[in-house]
Amino acid sequence: MIEFCSVTHAYGDRAVLSDLSFRLTERRVAILGGNGSGKSTLARLLNGLLVPTGGSVTVDGLDTRTDGRAVRRKVGFVFQNPDVQIVLPTVEEDVAFGLKARKIPKEEIARRVTAALDRHGLARYRHQPAHQMSGGEKQLLAIAGVLVLEPDHVVFDEPTTLLDLRNRRRVIETIRALPQKAVVVTHDLDMVMDFDRVLVLEDGRVVADAPPAVAVPAYVERLS
Repeated sequence: MIEFCSVTHAYGDRAVLSDLSFRLTERRVAILGGNGSGKSTLARLLNGLLVPTGGSVTVDGLDTRTDGRAVRRKVGFVFQNPDVQIVLPTVEEDVAFGLKARKIPKEEIARRVTAALDRHGLARYRHQPAHQMSGGEKQLLAIAGVLVLEPDHVVFDEPTTLLDLRNRRRVIETIRALPQKAVVVTHDLDMVMDFDRVLVLEDGRVVADAPPAVAVPAYVERLS
């Protein structure tokens, strides 16, 4: 479970999030909001990439402020732009990067990398330069690099924004098939209609918190 307790966050004098309190227990949760609503900041608070300036964020009882490393083992994060997440030259090396950092045995690394590449349709690119792949392939590679670490929760920040229709579908299918709990920050309203819960942010506050059939129309109405 991820819990926000009276969370506020500011960049200098600029308040971005104000007094957020909620628990995320559902399998699929979407975060919606316009530009500047605070949703990307909220996403980074979920795994300790940021710590709140006020209040607390806990993941399965671990406080992101004091247990950041343990939290990041539990919560994987997929960035909107995969280029910031791909760090090694080849596809195989990049998927293995996090496993090596955790000092997983070589045989286990090989097994998990092969399984991840097969699962995400990337096996044929195994030895190819990662940064020469298409945008959709890079996004799948970034996802594979996170999921190979077997986190309990996965946060996706705008995972379909830069993708064409085919790769958008592939990413959506990947998220739907995940055994882990997922929190997805997105503008893609169609994607979230089968989610369990949707939170709508506006000016750093939650203005709607409901199933998609209720929250999505409320979000659209606020935009009109």
